[in-house]
Amino acid sequence: MKLYYNPLSSYSQKVVIAFYEKNVQFTPEMINVMDPAARAEYTKVSPFGKIPLLVLDDGRKVIESTIIIEYLEDYYGSSGTRLIPEDKDLAREARYLDRFFDLYINDAMQKVFFDGMKPEDQRDPRGVAAAKLTMDRAYATADELLATRTWAVGDVFTMADCSAAPSLGYAAMVYPFDKYKNLASYANRLSERPSVARIRTEAAPFMAQLARG
Repeated sequence: MKLYYNPLSSYSQKVVIAFYEKNVQFTPEMINVMDPAARAEYTKVSPFGKIPLLVLDDGRKVIESTIIIEYLEDYYGSSGTRLIPEDKDLAREARYLDRFFDLYINDAMQKVFFDGMKPEDQRDPRGVAAAKLTMDRAYATADELLATRTWAVGDVFTMADCSAAPSLGYAAMVYPFDKYKNLASYANRLSERPSVARIRTEAAPFMAQLARG
């Protein structure tokens, strides 16, 4: 299997965490999303240019981070960490929280981050304010949920935590959540998880390069 990804992409990190948790081997194919020529070439593989993208050995494509994790659980369920619980109610909650961290924290965080990179006269203050409001509500919701839980769904690490790790990792830099103590403690636990620590170590040189411009 070949995974098209970028080590700084939060959705790529989400999927790579899942691969590491499942102990499933893959061939990484890094896409430089900042290079217009590389992006144009990549559209030959993925028409919308989105990452991550998993290409199976028979050429079939699995698109979207959540669907890739679903694929891993369907075909490698007995390997490594079970990321979608067998219990139907817990499985449904894991899927919901996967979307929760993606939509209400990660996507809102990206709005704030990328808007800040634009020239002053091209920024969208109303959009940023709306994104921060969404994040505040998500932080409060997650903080309450995590008051009695080790991981997002409870005592077991799931696909929801694969989503939460990159979302919260970047959110902490863009719009910190220190006052939400349960959420902050959860983020620390995620940071100590070997799969999460590994993807952050792998991303560090690229983050440093980005910071240098």
